[in-house]
Amino acid sequence: MLLLPESAMLFISVVFLFLSLKGRKGRTFFWARAMALAGFILSLVGVSAEGTLFFGAYRVDLFSQIFKALLSAGFCFVVFMFGSDEEIEGAFLPDFFMFLSFSTLGLMMMVSSVELISIVISLEISSFSLYAIVPLRKSQTKLQLEASVKYLFFGAVSTGIMLYGMGYLYGMAGSTFLADIVPALPEFIFQPVGVLALTLTMIGFFFKLSLFPMHFWAPDIYEGSSNTTTTFIATVPKIAAAALLIRIAMLTPSPPPQLAGILMILAALSMTAGNLAGLVQKDVKRLLAYSGIAHAGYLMLGIISLNSGGGASAIFYITIYLFMNLAGFYVITLLSKNGDNVMVDDLAGLSKRSPLLAITLAVSAFSLAGIPPTGGFTGKFFLFVSAFKEGYLAIVIIGAVNTVISIFYYLNLVRMSYSREAGSRPAVALLFHEKVICYALIVMILYMGLVPFGLLEIFNSAF
Repeated sequence: MLLLPESAMLFISVVFLFLSLKGRKGRTFFWARAMALAGFILSLVGVSAEGTLFFGAYRVDLFSQIFKALLSAGFCFVVFMFGSDEEIEGAFLPDFFMFLSFSTLGLMMMVSSVELISIVISLEISSFSLYAIVPLRKSQTKLQLEASVKYLFFGAVSTGIMLYGMGYLYGMAGSTFLADIVPALPEFIFQPVGVLALTLTMIGFFFKLSLFPMHFWAPDIYEGSSNTTTTFIATVPKIAAAALLIRIAMLTPSPPPQLAGILMILAALSMTAGNLAGLVQKDVKRLLAYSGIAHAGYLMLGIISLNSGGGASAIFYITIYLFMNLAGFYVITLLSKNGDNVMVDDLAGLSKRSPLLAITLAVSAFSLAGIPPTGGFTGKFFLFVSAFKEGYLAIVIIGAVNTVISIFYYLNLVRMSYSREAGSRPAVALLFHEKVICYALIVMILYMGLVPFGLLEIFNSAF
């Protein structure tokens, strides 16, 4: 029962492994959706489980189970959003869903891992699966092949650097367990070996989170991957990376001032670089990539201010980040013809072509920009308050300025949808389940904005 969510995801992976061996599409969509929904229900059933496994290297508690439920929800939404053969060759659909579920399994393992070797193994299970699905886009283009090679290369290099840093951590603490490493850090934090170990180790986590300076891969990978693959990469792995950073921060009473200062500088650079680059983007997926880089910076405010409710604020923010990005990417997926990328100009007249899609995009953009009454506003408010309580006024001001900058390119999406004429662009007809997904995402974003305290209380109890 402790491994219920992981067991469900492993079962889904194995089922699609056997389906891929047959080489037939069959009723792939039906089974994928049914099993993804069942996996999400089982992750909710197991949310109260507690215990340790594998000699203490694997911890199951409310904290990990909350994140597993979020990962399962993200996986379920992505599976339901995938609705046609236009993005992936039909013969490769079972392989696609197999690697997608294997990746989610690795991320679920990562949020329960409290030991370096188990962290690396789970991270690699997730990463190798993603390396395999990026090239599966139907249209074999130079852009797509470039994205595949870049993701593999940057991912392998960042993992190698992270392992090098972990070797130093083991040397300093004499243990691979986080509970032993974190108390030993203050003794080495002012020495070059301590700075080197921390820097190299965090690079792997920053790569997953696409935080500055490990952000440069995101725009090209988002642009070159299929819409569904990009949706997954942009949302689900970031949940696990945030969980691991929060888990590490939980083990220390308060971050050393030097480390907090470095994280604040990285957060400020990530927010600024992401938002300034987002102002000039024409491809909507590249725009959302730079948006994700900026939001990784906002998330760090919760990591460095864990003692003042920053941990619960960070969980709240990564939760709303999941839903508002899923909404934005779903609009792209439904607008895309033959799996092509969607430009900002392609949104012209969307309010006439599909009012529901226009509303979904508007709610997503308002939430990403941090405009009330959406969950994005509430999440940023909680993060800024927790950082302010810890005395980090400078980073709060920088975050507020960056929020204002981001409004320009987010609201440009809404302006294109409602103020421009559609021209010769056709209307977009939605199926019943597509309408249900749009409504579900809209309701979730507004619910987290209007009634946030129930969820925040649950997240607080995880610490």
